[in-house]
Amino acid sequence: MIIGIGTDIIDITRIEKVINKFGDRFKKRVFTPKEIYKCEARKLSVNSYAKRYAAKEACSKALGTGFSNSVYWKDIEVVNNKYGKPELFLHNGAKTMLENLLPKNTIGQIDLSITDEYPYAQATVIITCTD
Repeated sequence: MIIGIGTDIIDITRIEKVINKFGDRFKKRVFTPKEIYKCEARKLSVNSYAKRYAAKEACSKALGTGFSNSVYWKDIEVVNNKYGKPELFLHNGAKTMLENLLPKNTIGQIDLSITDEYPYAQATVIITCTD
C-alpha cells in the first residue's frame, strides 16, 4: 500500500549560492556529518548537496508534513549503500511521523530516486508498507 509520494526539483545554482554565502553554517544546519563527508568527497560536491537537499524535501512531502510537526532537516538522512544506491534513513521526529502513518502490524519501506542534470537536481520518494 502506498503511504505517501513526494517529489522535489531544485536549481543547483541556488544551493551553490547558499553554500557560498553561509558555508559550514548552512551545511551543518541541513546535513548530517555523514552526508557532509560524502558530498565533500565528490568532485561536484554542490550537485551532491543539491540532490540530498531535494531528497529531504521530497521525503518531507511524502510524510505529509513538510518541515514541521517536529520533522527537521537532519532527521532525514541520505546515505549510499555499499553498491552506491542512495537510501533514506529517518531519525527522531521524521521516524516518529513515519511510524504514526503506518497501519498496525505493517512494515514501512522508503524508496528514493535522485538525479541531476545541470542546473537541476531532482528527487522522488515513495513510502509504502507491507504486512
